[in-house]
Amino acid sequence: MTMLRLPRVKDAPAAHPARRMRIVATGMLVAMAAVFAIARATAHLHPAIGFVQAFAEAAMVGGLADWFAVTALFRHPLGLPIPHTAIIPRNKDRIGDTLAAFLRDNFLTPAVVARRMRHMDVASAAGRFLASPSGGDGRLREGASRLAADILEALDQERLGGMVKGAIGQRLRALNLAPLIGQAIEAAMRDGRHGPVLDGIIHWADRTLEANEHLIRAMVHERAGKVLRWTGLDENLANAILSGLRKMLAEMAADPEHSLRLKAEEGMAKLAFDLQFDLEMQAKVAGIRDEILDNPAMQRWIEGMWEQARAGLLRAARDPGRAMAGRLGEAVRALGATLQQEARLRVVINRFARRAAVGAAASYGDAIVRLVSDTVRGWDAGTVTSRLEHAVGRDLQYIRINGTLVGGLVGLVIHLIETLT
Repeated sequence: MTMLRLPRVKDAPAAHPARRMRIVATGMLVAMAAVFAIARATAHLHPAIGFVQAFAEAAMVGGLADWFAVTALFRHPLGLPIPHTAIIPRNKDRIGDTLAAFLRDNFLTPAVVARRMRHMDVASAAGRFLASPSGGDGRLREGASRLAADILEALDQERLGGMVKGAIGQRLRALNLAPLIGQAIEAAMRDGRHGPVLDGIIHWADRTLEANEHLIRAMVHERAGKVLRWTGLDENLANAILSGLRKMLAEMAADPEHSLRLKAEEGMAKLAFDLQFDLEMQAKVAGIRDEILDNPAMQRWIEGMWEQARAGLLRAARDPGRAMAGRLGEAVRALGATLQQEARLRVVINRFARRAAVGAAASYGDAIVRLVSDTVRGWDAGTVTSRLEHAVGRDLQYIRINGTLVGGLVGLVIHLIETLT
């Protein structure tokens, strides 16, 4: 596992307040030492100077004690290896383990996550986010869009395109089309929607017959005997055949109960059944499907579809406002409004979010805890000390200042009691 290593910060802006307070606390301690020295040297001049000396002496003791306590948290005072000092550097690993255990016990257990998620309305929050594209979350959306565009452009186009096209091809090859086609034909026949299809086939046959009338006449002429050709009966025979075919097609178009039309419907019903339940027919359809997918024209079509999708994603990512202004934006806003208005949908989505969060905590909680612990262990002691001191150093310097003042007041009270007694 790769350890995160924080850089040393020498002049970070966050460190300035702590440094200023350290100067103030140290200056107060030095000032108290100077006042004590002056008061001790001039104590014989006036009895009131004794009070000043007592205050400065006790303030010095209090300031020194708190300086030692604060310094001992982060380093050895004056560089001396005094026992139980430099507490944070020496216990860095234990601090990381304790922090990790705290996270696990209080935040990453399935019971805690479930209890927290029970009071969260994820669906409504998502609905408000989607319904107000120009709200206060604009910078978040723009940042996410820029990140998505950068990631999409940074990916290897050839490799990514090959992966996408391969995935599309695999999904299409895994699709069993025969039962779907059979169910569609069966549903169309059940609802009577196959009639226009048959009418179209009949009209197509009539137009085809008319366009190829000369071919039929030529076939009859070639196959007729010399006697028929000599007497001209071949022409009468061709006319009879064409007339009979036209009459049959006209009757099929006009009569929904025509015998040939019923035969065609019977054939369609059998085809629908075979497509759904005949393994041999399904294998034939699968073979046709694979031949179509292997065709170079189909491969080019899939490639063009991916390129168009990629270009559309990039345009939408680079200009989210323009993308949200069209039909896509209307659909997203409509989805947001639906999420806010439909109580049942919110319940379903919130339940799904809760289960997903609980599942993530159960599956990855220990991994997150180990990541925190191992990350802290990977930091060097100087980095941990510097970061913690910069984070809480200002308050710790207030402890030194308060210790100096409180110590001085206590010394003043003690000296007053001694004077009165």
